Amino acid sequence: MAARCNFWLPKKKRFCSNVLLRDSQFCGNHTQRSDGQWVPCPIHPSHSVLEENLQSHLKRCPFFKQAQSLSIQPFYQEGINAGKEEEEGVQNFSSEMKRNAVHGMTLFEFSQLINKIKSIHASICSDIGDSFKIPQACDIWTNRQVDRGLPFQEKHVMQQASILGNLEEFGVLKSCKDDAVSGPVKLEASGDDDDVPAVVEFGAGRGYLTQVLADCYRIKKILLVERKSYKLKADRSLRQKESVTLERLRIDIEDLKLNSVESLQGVPYLAIGKHLCGPATDMTLRCCISKQCNQHNDAPSDSTCHLIGLAIATCCHHLCQWKHYINKRYMLDLGITKDDFNAMTWLTSWAVDADHGSDLCGTGSFDLQIRENEHVESDPNTYDVKNMVKDMKAVDRAVVGLMCKDIIDVGRFMWLNEHGLECELVKYVPSNISPENRLLVARQKS
Repeated sequence: MAARCNFWLPKKKRFCSNVLLRDSQFCGNHTQRSDGQWVPCPIHPSHSVLEENLQSHLKRCPFFKQAQSLSIQPFYQEGINAGKEEEEGVQNFSSEMKRNAVHGMTLFEFSQLINKIKSIHASICSDIGDSFKIPQACDIWTNRQVDRGLPFQEKHVMQQASILGNLEEFGVLKSCKDDAVSGPVKLEASGDDDDVPAVVEFGAGRGYLTQVLADCYRIKKILLVERKSYKLKADRSLRQKESVTLERLRIDIEDLKLNSVESLQGVPYLAIGKHLCGPATDMTLRCCISKQCNQHNDAPSDSTCHLIGLAIATCCHHLCQWKHYINKRYMLDLGITKDDFNAMTWLTSWAVDADHGSDLCGTGSFDLQIRENEHVESDPNTYDVKNMVKDMKAVDRAVVGLMCKDIIDVGRFMWLNEHGLECELVKYVPSNISPENRLLVARQKS
């Protein structure tokens, strides 16, 4: 019987059952890759291959045909929404690199950073209000009157309904007065009633935010943007709606030239996204605001598609990168350097450390105390930043993490304002439903 991999799987509470590699205690999935023998596939970094097999793998990589067919599409332009890095050749910072940078600070530098975060948050983030809105149009979902074949999880339905409720409250979605029954809603657009705009969902996943929108609101054109392939998608249910046309683009938001999507030509559209992880939010904003794309990427300015509004629920700020961030100037004006930003993005992971049964941002009155009786200058190993973090209460770490998230999101809010959009940043669900509860809502001022 072949020997089995010795890698312990904590979630499954057993060892991996794959066969060992030659001269190794692990299988191909779990072998130690720090020796340089394994390299990420240049076609798609989701998997790695042995360096000696790289050339032969490129010819049969399952993502090769997809990448080849995508590269000839008119809406594909590599890195068009990625942003720019002032220093050439700088790579993205991994979570490990960010953590090591924070732990490498002196106690004084770390305390100064925390105090800066608290001061900035108090001055610019005090008016992020609660806006938990469940519109009447979503009753069929909140009352579970939909097809039982569709997956239903109450916390996700509450989030999806509140996103749409905030769009309605903000005037992007408008109640249809012509119907005899209350509830059905149409998207607001200029022109005739038949001129119904498209809906573009970024980071669509399985597409169930759009499914709720299609079930409760009158839309005719749907575009789902997602780089991964999913099973159990909402596409089948959406295609059964006779009045709806659906298109799914399997492409990274970073490379999407939305102005060149044929089905959007001459069509006003609404951009939505639920839990757009890290830099995906920044890339989506660049993708939708064509002026910014034209300014930084020399993209053509003959766009005929027109953004009428957007709603983006931000998420996973620990993945944000300085290169991709939409409003570096805002950070620099606040005195937040690139190194501070990288540290802040790592600190955002603290936001899920504590119980979110109540609003934690109202409890940020703690002070970091440096132990002066410890000889930190002569012997830094006695008490360092790592030890200080361990001594902090979980609720205090969570407060710092939420403050960092808010500061990053307010920068995005400011950027939308600067580009002629009327916008709001709100808490769209209670934190006990999801601690990732910030929502950017915007519309054209005209």
